[in-house]
Amino acid sequence: MASTNLGIKPVSPNSDMDSQTRADPPPAQLPRLAQLGLSRHGHRPTPPQPPLTALGFFNWAAQQPGFAHTPTTYHSILKSLSISRQFNAVDKLLKQVKAHKIDIPPSVYKSVIASYVIGKKTQNAFSLFNDIDGLACVTGPNTCNSLLAALACDGDIGNAQKVFDEMTFRGGILGGINGSIIAVLVVHGLCSASRVAEASCALHELRSRDCKPDFMAYRIVAEASRLMGNVVDVMKILKKKRKLGVAPRADDYREFLFSLISERLICEAKDLGEVIVGGDFPIQDDVLNALIGSVSIDDPCCALLFLKFMLGKDRFPTLLTLSNLSRGLSKHGKFDELLEVFEILSAKEYFLDTESYGTMVSFLCYAGKLREAYQVLQEMKRKGSGPDISSYNSLIEACCKEDLLRPAKRLWDEMFADGCGGNIKTYNILIRKFSERRQAEEAHRLFCHMLEKGVAPDSTTYSPLLEGLCQENEIKTAFQVFQKSVEQDRMLAQRLLGHFLAASSLLCDRTWNTGDMDSHVILLKHLADAGDVPAVTEHIKWVRHNVPLMLDAIHNELLASLSTSSNLDLIL
Repeated sequence: MASTNLGIKPVSPNSDMDSQTRADPPPAQLPRLAQLGLSRHGHRPTPPQPPLTALGFFNWAAQQPGFAHTPTTYHSILKSLSISRQFNAVDKLLKQVKAHKIDIPPSVYKSVIASYVIGKKTQNAFSLFNDIDGLACVTGPNTCNSLLAALACDGDIGNAQKVFDEMTFRGGILGGINGSIIAVLVVHGLCSASRVAEASCALHELRSRDCKPDFMAYRIVAEASRLMGNVVDVMKILKKKRKLGVAPRADDYREFLFSLISERLICEAKDLGEVIVGGDFPIQDDVLNALIGSVSIDDPCCALLFLKFMLGKDRFPTLLTLSNLSRGLSKHGKFDELLEVFEILSAKEYFLDTESYGTMVSFLCYAGKLREAYQVLQEMKRKGSGPDISSYNSLIEACCKEDLLRPAKRLWDEMFADGCGGNIKTYNILIRKFSERRQAEEAHRLFCHMLEKGVAPDSTTYSPLLEGLCQENEIKTAFQVFQKSVEQDRMLAQRLLGHFLAASSLLCDRTWNTGDMDSHVILLKHLADAGDVPAVTEHIKWVRHNVPLMLDAIHNELLASLSTSSNLDLIL
């Protein structure tokens, strides 16, 4: 495909592509694993509050003579209030339920307890759990597990044991919960609260209850004892671990981690992942990919830790996982770490096709590593993997963002020389930049070129171009461009009409002779087609006051066009 030279001598992109140093944000604090459902960093955004009218109507109805709420109405309002964390109102209604012995479906209690736990109202959750006999059976293992972990995290071991005893007493419910996971949650909560001695005792207690603490549970306690300088205790725990022959249960933790991630309990999943990776325990690739992808948004450094663990085992992330990690690192300004990731993966021959290379280019551009991105582009050429239009667009857009127009123009020429024709995104990137830089002539040349190549403009093409032309008083050219939008799509042209209000102001700010009559005629036609009568009226008033001799000529021209536009009679 033929190149369109933009009139600039080729320059090396490296000369203008030095990346800037960016300050790293402070590291995020790490929450404790046992805080199941107690995310402190917004992983469970508070849902919108229910309409006040619903609660108000509920209370009003209760005061009417002869009226009594049914379990269904209590069910609805309690569920709504618990989801929106209206805890004071929930407490009051629960007292009414208890006082009037109203039969509430188990799903409501489950929802309320879950909301209490997430809202850090652990004691409220336990009180409700403790007040209703058999609630452990009807709410299910997940609710009990969450409450148990929250109580352990708060250091309320007594009530945590009561929940555990209830679960054990109910028999079948324990079969729905993995005992090894419970052991990890409990001892991690105790160790996080510096109650290492109790955690050590809990290992024995949990084993006696058939929970079977595994390698991970023993390692958590051993490491906590090591940090406190209790060398003797460390040796005892490790000796007991060897004697009992406990082993990690990778499949059990796999399901549990996926459950945490699906519930958006990302901090808890991350902490459990760190325990597994730190102890070099078995973990499947799909779990690591899920951990890296979900943790990347808020703690990309931890996600990077998981990635390095994976690479250390000669295993590789999916392209989606890499994209999520790169996005997280970029969001937090970890651009050097991002470059490190790509260097490691490149050394391991991870990038083999256009798609994987394109991902690398796009995120290096996003990180401002333009020189490195350009080098990747050249590597793609050497290996015969492209580059494709997406990679060129990423680099051209990055150059424009950094105000590097000369390298952007050179890439444009290089792209066409490589037989890679631009698409609408390529044109839009450059047209917008030229227009912003008050180079309307260059922008208009590109617009004409895209029409020649059969690339249809859109609103993202027209808006900056029209704005730039009007700012540079290129009114007639602006009218010509606008006429193209009318021919292409009248609805699109209507959305662009605001630029012609600016054009009207420019026409009125200058002294025009009869030779400029066409500009006024075109403007009035388009305003009439859009039905903008006030704008038409104001412009005609200006013409009559400032160039009255032109008024008859404009009238005659519009009259001749009446057959092609039914709206012109508004003007005439």
